[in-house]
Amino acid sequence: MANRKRSVEVKFRVTPEERAMIEQKMQQFGTANMGAYLRKMALDGYVVKLDLPELGTMISLLRHTGNNINQLARRMNAAGRAYETDMDDILQNQERIWRAANDILTRLANIR
Repeated sequence: MANRKRSVEVKFRVTPEERAMIEQKMQQFGTANMGAYLRKMALDGYVVKLDLPELGTMISLLRHTGNNINQLARRMNAAGRAYETDMDDILQNQERIWRAANDILTRLANIR
């Protein structure tokens, strides 16, 4: 324990009911790490669980666009030309990515 970042131990007692309530709240937030949960609650007074399906959509669009760009680059290297449909697809995905990013930022800005 000499090289641990958190070397000071804090202990406190709870009733079985309080322990069950803590575990229930941890489960709601999707964490099994009681130390991290209790530390966050003690330091900040709250835990925020972000449910952002838009983030998954944005990551998927980024992967798709990356694949399209790679295909376009291969075509350019092999044939020396690109297809307009490829460019249109990339531009449409870029627009979707910007919308998803804007949705995420809007939701984050509304968190109180």
